[in-house]
Amino acid sequence: MLKIGDFSKLSRISIRMLRHYDEIGLMTPRSTDHFTGYRYYSEDQLLKAARINSLKDMGFSLAAIGEILNNYDDPKELANYLEVRKVEVQEEIKESGQRLMLLDAAIQRLRKDDMVMNYSVALKTMPQRYVASVREIIPAYNQEGLLWKKLGEETHDINLQMSDPAYSLAVFHDRDFKDGDVEVEIQISVKGTYENTEHVVFKTVPKVDIASAVYKGSYDQITDVNLAVANWVRDNEYEFNGPMFCIYHVSPAQTQNPEELVTEVCYPVKKI
Repeated sequence: MLKIGDFSKLSRISIRMLRHYDEIGLMTPRSTDHFTGYRYYSEDQLLKAARINSLKDMGFSLAAIGEILNNYDDPKELANYLEVRKVEVQEEIKESGQRLMLLDAAIQRLRKDDMVMNYSVALKTMPQRYVASVREIIPAYNQEGLLWKKLGEETHDINLQMSDPAYSLAVFHDRDFKDGDVEVEIQISVKGTYENTEHVVFKTVPKVDIASAVYKGSYDQITDVNLAVANWVRDNEYEFNGPMFCIYHVSPAQTQNPEELVTEVCYPVKKI
């Protein structure tokens, strides 16, 4: 039997963590002295400790590790856990890559002489349009691609004819900003007439007066653009008159470089 200090050295797990593992039932000592409270571990528990360390290094949570250890001797079940974790890590790498691009873009902007960005706001009228639309509640704003995927899949065999200009945009229907379960509608202008599909609705959107600002670069500028539009609306005695939408002149579907994106932020307005 090994005292907790010796077991800690051999297993490369701190005494504090060993006590925590005991508390949550992940790995309990082989025996505990009821008079002194000393914990004793057996040599064969070093194998379990090594498995815990290995799974932690792969990024599994302690709760997940406890579940995996119960099935560790089943190679098929273990492989399933590892495959799921592999997909999660790949997604984390993708998200980290996106964050790095955003950081690089922000650093490049800060190094330019025009550190303070000025956004020009214009009043214009969006004409009446016939559009293909998908409107659903999605997990988060950055999951908008789910809607575009449905639009593409369900119109693949229809041979949609794009109008000129072919407005490609997203409408954000929630009255306030939400962290999740957001209601978003995507639209693309088309010509001709088509039958609705399971998720795609074809409809005519009436014309609307908008205050808009076009900017180039990553979406992290959106708050500054919103401020510019809000100031314009106030200074010119207008008021907001409908859900905000963004027109994607150059979208992520066309470039992976956030600095090449071109977006027009649009707010329906009316004169006070």
